[in-house]
This record gives sequence, C-alpha cells and structure tokens, in this order.
Amino acid sequence: MSDPASPSTAPRPGPDLDLRLVRYFAVVAEHLNFARAAAALHVAQPSLSRQIQRLEDALGVRLLERTNQGSRLTAAGAAFLPQAQTLLHTAHQAVLTARAAAPSCTVTIGYVEDLVITPAVRDLRRRRPEAHVRTRHLDWDEARALPEGRIDALVVRTPLPIPSDGLDVTVLYDEPRALLVPAFHRLAGKESVTPDDFTDEPLVACAGMAAQWTGFWRLDPRPDGSPAPLGPMLVDTFEDKLEVVADGRAIALVPADDRRCALRDDLATIPVEGVEPCQVALVTRSADTNPLVAHFRESAKNLLVRET
Repeated sequence: MSDPASPSTAPRPGPDLDLRLVRYFAVVAEHLNFARAAAALHVAQPSLSRQIQRLEDALGVRLLERTNQGSRLTAAGAAFLPQAQTLLHTAHQAVLTARAAAPSCTVTIGYVEDLVITPAVRDLRRRRPEAHVRTRHLDWDEARALPEGRIDALVVRTPLPIPSDGLDVTVLYDEPRALLVPAFHRLAGKESVTPDDFTDEPLVACAGMAAQWTGFWRLDPRPDGSPAPLGPMLVDTFEDKLEVVADGRAIALVPADDRRCALRDDLATIPVEGVEPCQVALVTRSADTNPLVAHFRESAKNLLVRET
C-alpha cells in the first residue's frame, strides 16, 4: 500500500492566479461588453482581451463567449464568477487587516492633478518625525486607490470621481471654474464669461467617469435645464483634453487654479461667472483609526488654502 503522504499521492497544486486578471474578468462579467469594461478599467480593449485569454489559459477553461450583442459567460465562467468575487473581496480585506494590525507609523497621502500638498506634508513630518510619511501622485481616474486601501488620505477636487460611501470628506477651500478655449477662439481675451456665452459649443467629456462628475465638468444640464452639446469622448489623460481644446474641436471647463493650462500658449482660460465652484477636499476612510491621518487632516486644514 502506498503512503498517503508520499509525493505520488499528494494533491497537485492548483494554478497561481493573478488577482489583476481575476479583477479584469469580474469587470467584463459585470458589463458583458469588452469595450465598456475596457473603458471602466481604463485599459485598451485589445489588452483587456489578451489578459482574459491569459486567465483562461491559466484555468484551462473558456470563461466568456463573444456574441453579436457583446459577450456572455460560459458555464465555467458563471461558476467561476462568484468564487472570483469572493477571492477579490478576501484579498482586499486581507490587505486592510494587515495594515490595521501594523503600528501606525506609516501613512500614504495621495494627491491628484496639479494639487500641491507639500506644506501639509512638511508640517506632518515636523510634528511626527518618527513617522514614515509617503506621498503618491495619482491620475484623475485613480481615486479608487483610497477605498481599496492603497493610500490612506487623498487630496482631490470635488465632485468625487468615486462613490463617497464609507468616506469622510473635509472641504479645504472653494475653487472657481474657468473656461478653457483655444487661443484663436472668439471668447479668448475676455475678462469673464457666463454659460450663455458658450451655450451651443461642445465641451469635452471623459468616458468611464461617474455621471455626476462628468455632468459637473461639462455643465450638463446647463443652468436653464437644457442638455450640453456633446464633445469628443476621452478615456485617458488631462493632456488629451488640452490637445482636443487646442485643436479647436471642443472647449472645456477646468479648475481656475490649474497650472497646467498656463503651460501652453495656444490655450486661454476665462473666469466663468454664474456657476458653482469646485472644492478642494481631503478624503479619508471613515473607519480608519490611524492617528497620522487625523494629524494630516489638521495640517491640511491649516496649510492647504487657496492662494489669492
């Protein structure tokens, strides 16, 4: 009789699963459309297809079938989906649990776009010299790093590009909005404008963002309730937005203090009157007990103020 513990009868290890691929599959399964899933993930559609193929190769089964209407789950895909969702949730909880158990000597502070957090970070390091204070710049579509636990605090403009459930939002200051136009535009050089001055012109929209975020930055609907004309859809960067505007294909609303717009002489910004401002805010997880987060909030409220 063979030894049950012998190598010949030991269970064979299963495939090593890349959690990133599992997350990609879960998003495709949610949308059942590769184009929409790619937009939600901010990846190119061909790349997403290749990653799903890698996952299928690792599992040795077909998870999705293409159809005329989009995609559908195979029997194996339907069986794998709830397990995949559980795996992703468990991995996320494991990260949060490990970080919660560690001594609170580390904090990672995220910030987006052109926002400057140096004064508050410097103050926190002065007050807590023993702490390891890290900073991380994020693209405009990476705010989910906060609820996912990859950062501990985020300085960002409102409206938030992510749901605010489980988050605390501390408004630091109001920031007016400005109209961004090509330098040759009829409105360039004006001291200020109102929505009536550009009511029929298309504004740049960003695919894959929340409706509230997109509507705010496209002024959609307009103050009179009419829909904003559609402009080019972007899926990537703020620099793409600048290029579309400079080319004369659309105009855009931007934060009035955004320094990136001033770096190009083929663009002009004009203050917009009669629209509510955006706000610069500090966002943290409601359940976070890290004292460094509270200390950074104090520093941010005192030092991250709008320059006038």
